Amino acid sequence: MLLVLLFVFLIVLLGGFIQGASGFGFGLVAMGFLPIILTLKESTLIVIALLLVASISIIKKIYKYIELKGLLVIISSALVGRIVSFFVLSTYGEMEFLQKLLGFFLIGMVIYLFLNNKKTSSSKAMNPITPVSLGFLGGFIGGVFAVGGPFFVFYFLMLYEEKHKYNANLQVTVVVTSLFTLLLHGVNGDFNSTFYLYFLIGAIGVFIGTQLGLKWFEKLPSKQIKKFAMVMVLVAALNLILLS
Repeated sequence: MLLVLLFVFLIVLLGGFIQGASGFGFGLVAMGFLPIILTLKESTLIVIALLLVASISIIKKIYKYIELKGLLVIISSALVGRIVSFFVLSTYGEMEFLQKLLGFFLIGMVIYLFLNNKKTSSSKAMNPITPVSLGFLGGFIGGVFAVGGPFFVFYFLMLYEEKHKYNANLQVTVVVTSLFTLLLHGVNGDFNSTFYLYFLIGAIGVFIGTQLGLKWFEKLPSKQIKKFAMVMVLVAALNLILLS
């Protein structure tokens, strides 16, 4: 049990660092490794709870850059996606085949993020279809696999050129959607004593990781951090496919 707790701590520490340094990546890293020792449902709920901790710790530093007018549509769409994902995770969350599916999905996300280096136009973000579609996908994928962040990242990178605005509004979206998902599963009675133990250990790791990552956020180009995160995710995805 001690080795499992240490494994959880180290994974969320690394994921928290990447989240703090680049604005996203915690879910990608954590969900690449935690399902190796836990079920998909357990991993998803733990990661969503820890994402909440990570995002709140980041918002405390950059809250003055939040712009509520750019959040309403994408958050509303994301919450609809979370409702759909709640039923999917509750029905299939204990099945091992989803770990392999998650592995292939993570590889797909890595390929997409590596190839998607073109500068996108902010005018596309103004089209209502963009936040509605990206919000729903981010909400649904985030609710099932806890890796919906890249959809929100894509939207806010289109909307904001200033990195602090991008990061602050991204974290607000994560906070609202995470709280909503945890509320749904809490009402459904999906949390047990083991969950709270993992959460307590993970919260310490993710807090330390995000604080270290925020220091690098001001110094290191985010592209370097994101590339490192993608390599980690690729290795984790291959582990999920081969071991499940």
